[in-house]
Amino acid sequence: MAFASFESADENEPLAEINMVPLIDVMLVLLIIFMVTAPLLTHAVKVDLPKAASSANVSKQEAIQLNIDANSQIFWNGEKIEADQLASRLNEAAAKQPQPELHIGAERTTPYEKVAQVMSTAANQGLTRIGFVTDPNTPKP
Repeated sequence: MAFASFESADENEPLAEINMVPLIDVMLVLLIIFMVTAPLLTHAVKVDLPKAASSANVSKQEAIQLNIDANSQIFWNGEKIEADQLASRLNEAAAKQPQPELHIGAERTTPYEKVAQVMSTAANQGLTRIGFVTDPNTPKP
């Protein structure tokens, strides 16, 4: 700490000492705040909650597997169908409640035009839940 001296060398020289009093005051205020709030954080209300056992309500939604091979042949859940039967089957599926999901799977060499036609037909018949089936085990190029 700087004390006054009787020498009048340079009174405007800056002090190089830190005033610790304000820092100690802040520390003591924070200590008091933490001492007051700490018991409030551990206070809990004991409530005897009711016990219940239940299982998840899993409703398996119907899914239609629609596969297209490289020759543009269409398979409905493994059964080969003709292109003219596709629209009527999709229309029947769209009328069901809840509406089934349509899983479209196509070979790598299937023309994209055929896949797009099947998707368009499904959307026109009213199916809204359309997804693609892929093989996760195929190596990436």
